Amino acid sequence: MCKFRRTMSCTPPDSLFPACPATPDDSFERQAAQSGFRFVAGLDEAGRGPLAGPVVAAAVILDPDSIPDGLNDSKVLKPARREHLFEIIMASCHVGIASASAREIERTDIRVASLMAMRCAVAALPVRADYALVDGRDVPPGLECQARALIKGDARSLSIAAASIVAKVMRDRMMIRAALVHPGYGFDTHMGYGAPKHLAAIAEHGPCPLHRMTFRPLRRD
Repeated sequence: MCKFRRTMSCTPPDSLFPACPATPDDSFERQAAQSGFRFVAGLDEAGRGPLAGPVVAAAVILDPDSIPDGLNDSKVLKPARREHLFEIIMASCHVGIASASAREIERTDIRVASLMAMRCAVAALPVRADYALVDGRDVPPGLECQARALIKGDARSLSIAAASIVAKVMRDRMMIRAALVHPGYGFDTHMGYGAPKHLAAIAEHGPCPLHRMTFRPLRRD
C-alpha cells in the first residue's frame, strides 16, 4: 500500500499554471470517492506525436487499499521501471486499453482519435467506471460517466499516472512488434517518432502502412 504523501508546489504562487505535486497523489480520487463515486478511473494516452503507429489509451481504476508504490508520469520513469509497474498494475487494478490506428488518425485528427481511444478504453474496463480523471484539457465526448480533465494530470493523479504507464508500455510493445512486420524503419528504437534514423529510413524506403500521412514531413500539400 502506498502511504499518503505531503505534496509540494512546483510552481510559484502567482503562476497561471496549476501547481503540481512533487509526485502524483490520490487527492483527486479521494475527492471523487467522498462525493459518492466508487470506481474512479484515470485516463491517459501515449503516441500523439509520432509519425507512425497508433495512439494508445488506457483507463485504470486503482484499488485504494493496494496502490502500487512508485507510480509516476511514465515520461519520468526508466523503461525497466515502467515495465515493472505495468505488470503490477495489470495484476492488481481494473484496466481497459484501446487504440486508434494511423488510418483512424488520418480520417479525423490526432486530438479526436486520442479522445476516441480514451472513450473506448473506459468502455473496455471490466467494471463500469463511476467517474473519470482525464489527462489534458478535454473530456472525451460520449463517456458513460462523469469526468474531470486535469492539465498535467499524469503528474498530479495516481490513477492517471498508472494509465500513462499502461498506455506507454502497450504502445512500445506494439511498435517493437511493428519492427518485425516492417523492418528497416527502426520502430523498435524510436517507437515511430521523428528521429533522424526514422526520417532517413522514410527517405530510403518510402512510407509503410503504419505511417500517418497527414503528419509532416509525410504530408504533401
